[in-house]
Amino acid sequence: MTSSNEVYSDGISEITVTGPIVRIDLMSLSPSERDANNNPKPVFRQRIVMPIDAFANAVELMQKAVNGLVEAGAIKQTPVVTNIGDHVAGSGNGISPGARNSSPNFSS
Repeated sequence: MTSSNEVYSDGISEITVTGPIVRIDLMSLSPSERDANNNPKPVFRQRIVMPIDAFANAVELMQKAVNGLVEAGAIKQTPVVTNIGDHVAGSGNGISPGARNSSPNFSS
């Protein structure tokens, strides 16, 4: 039996920070829409909205989960951007250009 409380996502398409609020747009690959190379297009599915401190805590929790998966050999570790302020505007990293990082948990 499936639960209506579960949401599947192929990934995050965008993260927008507006003042103390973070918006995370989840995307899935379309079963019908295709790009110029005939690959499935990513389409918006749902948005998570949370306070910036909750977002910072969620990132820390996800990093712990990733570390556990790396230790178990389930995934290989990849390089991580450590100073997000250098990579915001127009870098294609999924963070809206002009997004302002005001969290004390991140340096800019």
